[in-house]
Amino acid sequence: MIAVRSRSGRLGRATLIAFCALVFAFLVLPILAVVPLSLNPGGFLVFPEGGLSLRWYRTLADSPQWTHAFGNSFKIAVATTAIATPLGTLAAIGLSHMRSRAKPVIVALISAPLVMPIVVVAVAFYFLFAPLGLVNGPVGLVIAHSALALPFVVIVVHASLSGLDPDLLRAAASLGAPPLTQLVRVLAPLAAPGIAAGAVFAFMTSFDETTVALFIAGPEQRTLPIQMFEGVREQISPAIAAAATLLIVASTLLLGTAELLRRRGERLRTGSAAPDVGA
Repeated sequence: MIAVRSRSGRLGRATLIAFCALVFAFLVLPILAVVPLSLNPGGFLVFPEGGLSLRWYRTLADSPQWTHAFGNSFKIAVATTAIATPLGTLAAIGLSHMRSRAKPVIVALISAPLVMPIVVVAVAFYFLFAPLGLVNGPVGLVIAHSALALPFVVIVVHASLSGLDPDLLRAAASLGAPPLTQLVRVLAPLAAPGIAAGAVFAFMTSFDETTVALFIAGPEQRTLPIQMFEGVREQISPAIAAAATLLIVASTLLLGTAELLRRRGERLRTGSAAPDVGA
């Protein structure tokens, strides 16, 4: 009977793995189809191709429009990360220490941009920023992207803080560490992987965002997603597939980094001792 159960357990495990593999293929293969299209030597999106070429990657590198769009996306994403990460971290720390009945309401308000249709959010930002003169400029775009990225930072950092032992802060306080020292020398090092993962998500949110940028960005703030959108609308070119491939590679690397940081945070939570808070 034990052998039968063992065989049935292996069969169930194999079935689960096969099902997960099919779901993964269903989700990923349509995205990966863009990669061979980006290597098309011709001037049209044709699959299968007659050969392989890096022609359209060279076009991206040589085109002022594409390089300008890459630069804009990178600069706006860096600025968004620099704003959303500390604000989201402080909000997550406050939520982790909150014991009020209003906490679910506050969490719902912070998470609202994640559940609202992005078009509704974009229209709201436009009507809010237009009277303030923040439309068609980089400042309004960075503020809007920071608001969109903030919930990701709060959720990731809050999840990282939820596994920390509160006795560590009590021990630091008993040793005479003031609140700021507890934050800098105890809480921040232990939550650093979560904070870094939140920063990665904030960067990705800004770099890949399209709809809000279409409403708020001006001609000089044309980002990479806007450039791709305009290219699809005006003339479908394999250069768009090349840009999409670069985005896929960048997103994969960033998601892998976030996962590594998450695992490192789990190891720190399970095997860490209280950091030195002595003078």
